[in-house]
Amino acid sequence: VPNDPSCIAKLESNYLNPSIPSILVGDTIKIGVSIIEGNKERVQFAEGVVIAKSNAGLNTTITMRRVMQGIGVERVYLIHSPKLKTVEVLRSSKIRRAKLYYLRTRSGKATRLKQSFR
Repeated sequence: VPNDPSCIAKLESNYLNPSIPSILVGDTIKIGVSIIEGNKERVQFAEGVVIAKSNAGLNTTITMRRVMQGIGVERVYLIHSPKLKTVEVLRSSKIRRAKLYYLRTRSGKATRLKQSFR
């Protein structure tokens, strides 16, 4: 049966990345992404707060926000992508929302989140 959900789930399970830690909205994470420049490959690190997460099995994505040189930068990462080399949770926060889009309108100390030790 071509559209059997369990068949698709079995196929996708071969490509899931088991080394990814549990990432929740509000976590401050450090991600290492593989970048190819010319014929050289290197890992570029980015650090920021997870403001959204979309759970969809193999297609699970997170939106990470960080402020660089006074400008807010958001990027969506595919969690199980082979381009992601490392993911490290630096700090967890106590939040009461599923999406932290309100951080877009805030700046400075107003963007701080209360730390939780989980």
